[in-house]
Amino acid sequence: MPPVASLLHALILGASAAHAQIWDQVIDTTGGPVQGFKYFSTETLENFFNVSESNVTAFLGIPYAADTGYQNRWKAPQPRQVWNKTLNATEFGSPCPAKFTSGYSEDCLSLNIWTNADSAHAGLPAMIWNQGSDLPSDIPYWYGGGMAMKDVILVSFNRRGDAPGYLAHPELNQEGLEAFGCETSGNYGVLDFLEVLKWIKANIAGFGGNPNRVVIAGQSFGSSQVYHAVNSPLFSGLFHGAISQSGIRFPYDPILAGLATSYNNMSAALSHGLNYTTFHNASNIAQLRSLPLSDLMVSSGDSVNSTWINSITALSAGYPDIFKPVLDNYVLLSTYLETLKHGPANDVPLITGNTLDESGASPTTNYTLRNTDNTTSFDMAISNASWNDAARDQGKVGTWAYATDWYRSASSNFYTYFWTHAPPGQTQGAFHMSEIMYALNALYSCNSSYPFTSEDYAIAERMSAYWANFAKTLDPNNGGSYTGSGHLPRWNPNSPKGDQAVMELGDSFSAVEITSQEKVDFVMDFFHQQRPY
Repeated sequence: MPPVASLLHALILGASAAHAQIWDQVIDTTGGPVQGFKYFSTETLENFFNVSESNVTAFLGIPYAADTGYQNRWKAPQPRQVWNKTLNATEFGSPCPAKFTSGYSEDCLSLNIWTNADSAHAGLPAMIWNQGSDLPSDIPYWYGGGMAMKDVILVSFNRRGDAPGYLAHPELNQEGLEAFGCETSGNYGVLDFLEVLKWIKANIAGFGGNPNRVVIAGQSFGSSQVYHAVNSPLFSGLFHGAISQSGIRFPYDPILAGLATSYNNMSAALSHGLNYTTFHNASNIAQLRSLPLSDLMVSSGDSVNSTWINSITALSAGYPDIFKPVLDNYVLLSTYLETLKHGPANDVPLITGNTLDESGASPTTNYTLRNTDNTTSFDMAISNASWNDAARDQGKVGTWAYATDWYRSASSNFYTYFWTHAPPGQTQGAFHMSEIMYALNALYSCNSSYPFTSEDYAIAERMSAYWANFAKTLDPNNGGSYTGSGHLPRWNPNSPKGDQAVMELGDSFSAVEITSQEKVDFVMDFFHQQRPY
């Protein structure tokens, strides 16, 4: 071939390779090479997004750490052996062991990526999603194709929970002292999240992402992971904004002790850990590490069920888990009250809020009520309209109070919302979790479970535009993510002056009064009679 023709041929091939879709490319990561797949069919794109083509590529089940079994139990995530053969990332990884999950494995630390990038140079923002307690990363509520369509890379992941994720023990404290210079144990699930963010920092650029624009988001127990990251110096520099759904409450709210966002002090955590060890007829951690997983799962997800739990807490939130994050002076340094007084370790813009019917039952078989007997015995109380109204006011006032105090020690904007839309085809109202599929633009993956109408798709367009804008600009109003009719209503941050307003999202999109002044005063007076958490 003549030199000029040869050069032209090489340029054509180079241009073709440069514009190849990411699903046709092998992406090098710190763990090894991976290849994804074209995510959307033409039919799905036309039915749900009114387009016929997209760049969306999914990478499922990418390991980010080693097997957590046996000798790796109750340790920070360990490095995985690098693989040389390209990993075809087409299937979700096994879920981590949990009491309400089947098909689990201790080799479970994997993540999933949905990206709309057309090259590694796209520089798209990334949103890292934390699901609720005991839930795996493969539930349709948080499939990431819809956010990718709005040019936000969505990453979901599996993390350890229950005893595998939060066992504290004196021997493990000694191991922590040797590894980190601090007597620490009990926060392995939080350290899994930290490892994911480190992986993102090192690798997301290869998927068309911007490591300098990472927003962390989560719901329920996942929201506590988000807020622990906000408050932990270990996470500094790894994220730039936070979304805590069904999350932050005022530290004087007694319901907090029973919620997924609660934590243990070290003495309580050690007591639970020693009881767990004794229950399994083990005298030390080495013996626990040698047991089969099936044995370890017995009593792994127990809840506290004793008279010391405040009756209001028990009625509203159930009895708290025994195994949960620990105030260990390493991962978690401070109580929620202390962080309000002294400021978060990571002063970043933050969104938080709750749903109209937080105590409603979940619509999925993967997420069931934990205390059936307690729920049955308290049915009359929690179904009473006055009780529900009081619980809603308590939640709204608590979130507002937290936002107001936030500004005393932090400078970043704090946005609050109240979700009011009930998905169609169910009787639990605007239940706990119900806003997720709207916020993440995931109605396309949930349409077999709910008979969505045009109203639902319009709500999802607005809701997900706020979330996508926040990922892009750290402001839910700006980012160009809204493609629906009309304009996206403005969502103002809470005021440092304590203006009593919250953004309603769902059936309406507007700022509303949290409740009457009389009720605000009543709830705040009630709060300040409680022991802070």
